[in-house]
Amino acid sequence: MDDVISKQTNTHDLKPHSASDLSRIEVSVFKLIKSHLPKSNDILGQAAQHHFHDSGKMLRAKLAMSAHQHITCNTDAALYWAAAIEVMHNASLVHDDISDGDQMRRNRPSVWFKFGRDVALALGDWLIGLSFELAAKAADKSGRPQLVHILCEHMMTTTSGQAKEFEKNAYPSRQEYQDIILGKTAPLFIAPIEGIAIMGDKKEIIPSSRKYFQAIGSVYQVANDLLNFAGADGAETSAADLLRRSPNAVIVLFRENLSLREKARFNTWLNDGKSSDLTHWLDAIMASDAISKTVQMMEDMLADADKHYHNMPEFMRQVIAPIQKLIYSVRIKALTH
Repeated sequence: MDDVISKQTNTHDLKPHSASDLSRIEVSVFKLIKSHLPKSNDILGQAAQHHFHDSGKMLRAKLAMSAHQHITCNTDAALYWAAAIEVMHNASLVHDDISDGDQMRRNRPSVWFKFGRDVALALGDWLIGLSFELAAKAADKSGRPQLVHILCEHMMTTTSGQAKEFEKNAYPSRQEYQDIILGKTAPLFIAPIEGIAIMGDKKEIIPSSRKYFQAIGSVYQVANDLLNFAGADGAETSAADLLRRSPNAVIVLFRENLSLREKARFNTWLNDGKSSDLTHWLDAIMASDAISKTVQMMEDMLADADKHYHNMPEFMRQVIAPIQKLIYSVRIKALTH
């Protein structure tokens, strides 16, 4: 299996120098992932093929391969590393859909909704194993065994951030919310760049990359929180986070500005988990300044991210340009709604 992608696409000749080369290698990353999925037609194989029917945005693979345009390292190793991060991200999506009860993913039924929660849980676990296998191959081909440690570190940080989201004792404060989104979003954006930097002996770019992605990941999550209240984030209903009691910046800022009496009432409602009075609290949130305060939070975070962006070397600004463009488009969408 190690040489499948090289035989199919001649990756030794694929050192990218243009946007078309980069797009071609992104296709190669997806082919590499597909080649490692279960070949059997049992339930796990069916679920894997269903989930990977569509490649998705492949933002993390794009980051890795874009970095490879500017940082010289073994191309096969870069491909395996890009695939490892994408697979880990997809494992998190499969598990997230179970936790959130989301029935659709990429315009198709989510894995848990089509195959059941147990199969989805098993597939997510299997994909985590595959991610480490791909990272190990990247480490072997590049002679950088620390790649497996890097993936492990970012996977544990992501999982820790996800676990904080399920705290049931109390709804998160602003600081607790920021800790959650920092752990959930940033690690698997940092990892693609960090792995390529390690392989290409460019460790000096890692600290500034971490700061940028920590800031921009928070912007992305807050923008998505705003879209959730507008019913434009892919959820089946508007303000689905309020119904699920999921951490959301709009709810956090609404809650922190309530009087003690109203906060006690709201906390009681949040803790009982019932849908009664949902309309009351949604109307109260929409009538408050929570939306405008959340927009200001997003803008402040974006200003911080822009500061880190402009402090990066020029080649790194080129590497992360697609992410910067995406974030601004999500911001505009959030402001529009």
